[in-house]
Amino acid sequence: MSTDNLFDQATPPATGERFDELLRHKNLVIERIVSSSQITPTAYVQPQDEWVVLMQGEATLVVAGVRQVLKAGDHLFLPAGVSHTVESASHGALWLAVHLHP
Repeated sequence: MSTDNLFDQATPPATGERFDELLRHKNLVIERIVSSSQITPTAYVQPQDEWVVLMQGEATLVVAGVRQVLKAGDHLFLPAGVSHTVESASHGALWLAVHLHP
């Protein structure tokens, strides 16, 4: 087994977000998301449940029409089928997302 570090190679992209798959096992996917401050808000409606934690930085999400302002350490559960949009993020915002597929 090898050990990796969540913060290694976490340079944010110039624009948008980068999704790095860290683990895929059965119906579980864990990914690191690194955000730029230059993002285009996109609504996501996913077929799987997702739990996400903001590890560093700040971000504003709209979840089912409700604005959520997040700071490092904040986490939330996004049930399958619920619309969510990242409206803004600080440059280098780093997320850990856990997806539970049916």
